[in-house]
Amino acid sequence: MNQMKAMMLTRVHDLADGDAPLVPRTVPVPDPGDAEILIQITACGVCHTELDEIEGRTPPPRFPVIPGHQVVGRVAAAGSGADRFALGARVGVAWIHRACGRCDHCRAGLENLCAEFAATGRDAHGGYAEFMTVHQDFAFPIPQRFSDVQAAPLLCAGAIGYRSLSLCQLKDGQRLGLTGFGASAHLVLKMVRHQFPDVAVYVFARSPGEQEFARSLGAVWAGDTKATAPQPLDRIIDTTPAWTPVVEALRNLRPGGRLVINAIRKEVADREALLNMDYATHLWHEKEIKSVANVARTDVSRFLDLADRIPIIPEVETFDLSEANRALLELKNRKIRGAKVLVMGPR
Repeated sequence: MNQMKAMMLTRVHDLADGDAPLVPRTVPVPDPGDAEILIQITACGVCHTELDEIEGRTPPPRFPVIPGHQVVGRVAAAGSGADRFALGARVGVAWIHRACGRCDHCRAGLENLCAEFAATGRDAHGGYAEFMTVHQDFAFPIPQRFSDVQAAPLLCAGAIGYRSLSLCQLKDGQRLGLTGFGASAHLVLKMVRHQFPDVAVYVFARSPGEQEFARSLGAVWAGDTKATAPQPLDRIIDTTPAWTPVVEALRNLRPGGRLVINAIRKEVADREALLNMDYATHLWHEKEIKSVANVARTDVSRFLDLADRIPIIPEVETFDLSEANRALLELKNRKIRGAKVLVMGPR
């Protein structure tokens, strides 16, 4: 029986303890079922949602599980009826692993809201391994322009950023704020500069390094999370795991502005920040709050096409599969510049 290396999550962890949450295992290579493909993985992005899984904010329904939902690799085998991709074709897998296809949401193209939505790396084994399987309809061809490690962050950080920007209903000439400046936000900034050349982007980030990174990519201003922007903002996208940026973002919105929260879950450490909300300051004047829930397949495919045309090349930092715990702890501790990507095999 063929075996593969994988990094597995076996229980919920408190990463404040600084331990290594994933366990290296050698497990059987999975067999593709009907209409499924087997992917030999070459790269997998590291996402903050993995921290939400590990720390129990959106825990897997069962353990052990192989995390990872920004997967790039090549088709190594196909199950019965799987004829969409040729053997050797390069494909990607995103957070959406499957949806029912029958409910009102799915029929309307809103698979991300399906009650049976299943997530790669949480509800099914994901990409922190050498192989994985997925239904052929939930795999995406990767444009030739991108290397494997460049393509990996596009499948989540890019796709969820694309959905966040769509939900903003941004118009050219408006002012956009980005609070938090990691993998997703830096790709949003690149999108905005192409699609809305007259939009001024303001970035809020705790780290001076992140602020400088934002300015280098074209932000007109960058300051601390609690800073006041030079002008009130029309739209703000929050990509942080905390509550303080939400409160501060609402304070920086102009009347009629919209805050889009791009997070699967929020941490509880600073939840008391919500007690500082003042209705007149933070919510009055018809300010809006919109959450982002998952991604639909159209978000992934449309963003990959857009990224290829612009082009959008993410900033990446690579780690060996065996270094997954280090990459996750660096993400937890906000040691970020662009996106972190695991690579399988020699770099």
